[in-house]
Amino acid sequence: MKQWLETRQVIDAIGALNRAGKRAALATVIRVRGSAYRHEGAKLVVESDGSSTGNVSGGCLEEDVRAVAERVMTTGIPERRSYCGGANEIAAWDLGVGCEGEVEILIEPVISHQSSVLSVMRDEVGFVIVTDLGAVLRGVVDGAHRVLRGAEASEWIGGGESRLEMRDGREFFIDVLEPPPRLLVVSGGDDARHLVRLADSVGFRVVVADRRPGLLTAGRFPATVHCVETDAARLGERVVLDADSFAVVMTHHFADDTDYLRALLQSPVRYLGVLGPRQRTEQILGILRGEGPVDDARIFGPVGLDIGTDGAEQVALAVVAELLAVRSGRRPRSLRERAAPIHASGD
Repeated sequence: MKQWLETRQVIDAIGALNRAGKRAALATVIRVRGSAYRHEGAKLVVESDGSSTGNVSGGCLEEDVRAVAERVMTTGIPERRSYCGGANEIAAWDLGVGCEGEVEILIEPVISHQSSVLSVMRDEVGFVIVTDLGAVLRGVVDGAHRVLRGAEASEWIGGGESRLEMRDGREFFIDVLEPPPRLLVVSGGDDARHLVRLADSVGFRVVVADRRPGLLTAGRFPATVHCVETDAARLGERVVLDADSFAVVMTHHFADDTDYLRALLQSPVRYLGVLGPRQRTEQILGILRGEGPVDDARIFGPVGLDIGTDGAEQVALAVVAELLAVRSGRRPRSLRERAAPIHASGD
């Protein structure tokens, strides 16, 4: 989920550098063997002054990657680097690579195909970047990267994971990018601002809906958040929600919460969080059950994991943690209970 957000940040940074006429190099994780901190598709753009956006490890590979990027900017020749963790798990973790793990990174000069990536991302649709690695490493620019969507992308998507793949004797890096789930936060109130900021930072596409325009003014929420003035009656018309979407209702107004929850129960969203005491949520649900069947399996109220919270910031953390657990199909538990590597492929 984070890959979409970080790719957007990297592409935005590249656009700004291009407009300023500055050189830059793009590093992309193209293969992970074993366990690693980041997965295929993680990106880092390095500027000529050494500053950067994004990351390709927990921070331990970046110094070497920056050095390679500086050389690439000077020579104009892309490089492919491999970082091995070896058999020592502690040393491997310190390097940002899991035990017996290996990370391969492509570092290349920034080129023009990035502008087409940004155009597709603005449409919030899934797409694929297909890179002919042999062509890139030979210095071929035109046609080495292809940005594909729709029917053109379908033949490359495979299992939906970014990966290296051999086709007809040629090696391709297939970077699959899918928009992250949409999170609707029903409230522009002060406590909602903490939830919105945190959810936005972990990669959700956040929409804030409120009938009170004074709570939706510029500057209250991150620029990437879409704010919609709407009451419950128009919610379905104003906000597009699908079966991958999440919603949290937190207006602190009993009648409003009831109306918005009623509207959301008519939508396909997979998660309906309700802020407030259990008794209050049950009163709301009692009203709605009197009007017809209610899909209780989708309703999470009180919203959030039971981590012991005090204040809006901690409530936001508990809610986002629950959102991520539900999205991943995980039963929330302490990581010390997990036997498998925490950074295994696909996690």
